[in-house]
Amino acid sequence: MTVDKRYDGGQAIVELLRRNGVDRVFTVPGESFLPVLDALHDASDIALVVCRQEGGASMMAEAYAKTTGRPGVCFVTRGPGSANALAGLHVASQDSTPLLVFVGQVPRGFQQREAWQEVDVGALFGPVAKWAVDIQDAARLPEYLSRAFTTARSGRQGPVVLGLPEDLLFETVPPLALEAAPINQGYPAPAAMAQLQKMLSEAQRPLAIFGGSGWNPECRQALQGFAEAQGLPVVTAFRRQDRFDNGHPNYAGDAGLGMNPALAKMIQEADLLVAVGTRLGDITTRHYELVEAPRPHQRLVHVHPDPQEPGRVYWPELAVCASVTNFAEAAAELSPPAALSAERRAWLSRAQEIRQAWQQPTQLPGSLQLGDIVAWLGNRLPADAVISNGAGNYTLWVHRFYPFRDWGSQLAPTSGSMGYGLPAAIAAKLAQPMRPAVCFAGDGCFQMTCQELATAVQYGANVIIVVVNNGSYGSIRMHQDKHYPGRRYGTDLVNPDMVTLAKAYGAVAARVERTEQFADVFEQALACDRPFLIELMIDPAILRP
Repeated sequence: MTVDKRYDGGQAIVELLRRNGVDRVFTVPGESFLPVLDALHDASDIALVVCRQEGGASMMAEAYAKTTGRPGVCFVTRGPGSANALAGLHVASQDSTPLLVFVGQVPRGFQQREAWQEVDVGALFGPVAKWAVDIQDAARLPEYLSRAFTTARSGRQGPVVLGLPEDLLFETVPPLALEAAPINQGYPAPAAMAQLQKMLSEAQRPLAIFGGSGWNPECRQALQGFAEAQGLPVVTAFRRQDRFDNGHPNYAGDAGLGMNPALAKMIQEADLLVAVGTRLGDITTRHYELVEAPRPHQRLVHVHPDPQEPGRVYWPELAVCASVTNFAEAAAELSPPAALSAERRAWLSRAQEIRQAWQQPTQLPGSLQLGDIVAWLGNRLPADAVISNGAGNYTLWVHRFYPFRDWGSQLAPTSGSMGYGLPAAIAAKLAQPMRPAVCFAGDGCFQMTCQELATAVQYGANVIIVVVNNGSYGSIRMHQDKHYPGRRYGTDLVNPDMVTLAKAYGAVAARVERTEQFADVFEQALACDRPFLIELMIDPAILRP
């Protein structure tokens, strides 16, 4: 235990961040937390990334947490700054990402008077955060920060918001007699693992669904070995494709938007589902049709770190409250079957066949084939390349045709947040500069956070941005055409010149209109010492692979 000098509130916060392993902080500065900024000035071991909008800052912090496995940290100011930050908080909530957001607050003597830019932290952030509170006593800063780190990382991980009254940050804090906060995670009971072993031995059509947060390369490898030993086909949950090697013989595909109909049928026909880490949300279950609520027709084993999740929507025959890492360790010890039955072998072969057929690029009208481009990237990029995206129909090509091979190679919001791809790619590049970071974005999606190109240039985050430009909000247009044919309204976009815009920010940019142009331009992007934007011009009538 370290007992040391007295700090003011801002210095105490920075020291407690350091003791909890924080090495990078994302922010849009505000006068409400100047003592924190001043303390960061002297913290050479904590990098400060100044963003252009608080939504971009919170998304970067969230993606940084996914990339590093440690909580992301973001500082924003009160009122409009905190409202902007909600976008990244919602991503962290639905993606179960450990994130700490500090909100500069009005002085304590001004609170409850609707002072300038005052915000009720608990009311604003409470519905999306695991814990949201205003700190009222500088002496309790160590207690609050320790609880914040523990809360963000324990059980089902998620965001925590701490309000920092401006006057509190100038007060002197007693010596900080605390080290890193503890993490609380459950372990699977031996009886539960024995029951799982029995259920696996009885199944003829078992299927695993891997998802959720709290993964690392070691537990992913252990669970891959578990699937191999048990002869289990594996499906990855929506936008969790890096939880299993997409080229592995046991991989059946991803249960996401635009799901392979053959995979959907396979999920329905399974006689045992082993859901690990995933909540089995509406996208993964195709709006709760493939797995019926409340009692599925498949036998269900639900492994999740939150004891309130199994049984919340689905009645599981076996509920295992455990972190993915602890479950992986126990699952690796299960005995493999003596031999797979003919039905089990055929079931496993079927999984491989439907995945391979689905990954073949489709050919659509026009001179630019997005499927061919994405598949080419899958062959050109190393396995550890990070692919990020926001929301929109362009993601259907990315998720279907790009093979995610390594853990941490996918940054995609299960919340469906537009604008996420660019901040996420920047965070990934800052965390691990040697890994290529490629952001896919639609023209509408890109313009949600395109100002963060300035952040990328400032900090040397040489990301590659692939903008799929169809001059519309394509996903909304697709649904509009389905429900109101011939009545398109509100979905067309008048865009800036994307190449000129990127160059204005200090990036390099090029426009691609034909498939055969892409490879040469992408090689230039890989070799470039600055961010590089590639604009792909696509027919607005092409809305899905």
